[in-house]
Amino acid sequence: MSSGVALRLRTLQRHLGSPEVWTQGSFPVPLVAQGRGMEPGSSPLTTHVLDTASGLPAEGLCLRLSRLEDHGQQWTELRKSYTDPDGRCPGLLLPGQMKAGTYKLSFDTEGYWQKRGQESFYPYVEVVFTITNGTHKFHVPLLLSPWSYTTYRGS
Repeated sequence: MSSGVALRLRTLQRHLGSPEVWTQGSFPVPLVAQGRGMEPGSSPLTTHVLDTASGLPAEGLCLRLSRLEDHGQQWTELRKSYTDPDGRCPGLLLPGQMKAGTYKLSFDTEGYWQKRGQESFYPYVEVVFTITNGTHKFHVPLLLSPWSYTTYRGS
C-alpha cells in the first residue's frame, strides 16, 4: 500500500472515532481533551478544519476563540488551541461556559501554510458568529485552501 493511501486510511480511521486520535500526533491537543474529563462530543462549541488542497484534515493549525465584551467594544480571548490530527479542536469551551453573545474564531492560516512551504492569500481567517442560546451545541467547520476558504454552521 502506498504511503499516501496508508495516510488517508489512518485519517479515515481516526475520523470514524478511534479514541487514540485525542492523544496522538505531533501537535498539541487542547488540555481539556487530554484526560481532564472532556470527551470530544461534550464541548458546546467545536470546529473542524479540512485542507481541501490535500484532501486531508488540517492538523496543527493554531486558532483562538474570543468573545465580544464591553457592549461590543472589545474582544476577550477565551482560548488558544491547535487542531488535532483529525483537524478538530473539540474542547474549545467547557460545558456551562458558553453564554449568549458574539464570538470569533481566528485561524492562523498563514502559519499553517508556511509550515507546509506553501504560499497563501489569506494570512488569517476570522469567523464571527452569534450565539443566542448558550444551552445549544454549535459546530463551525472551515474548508481551507491556500487561495480560498468556506465556512458554515455545522451540526
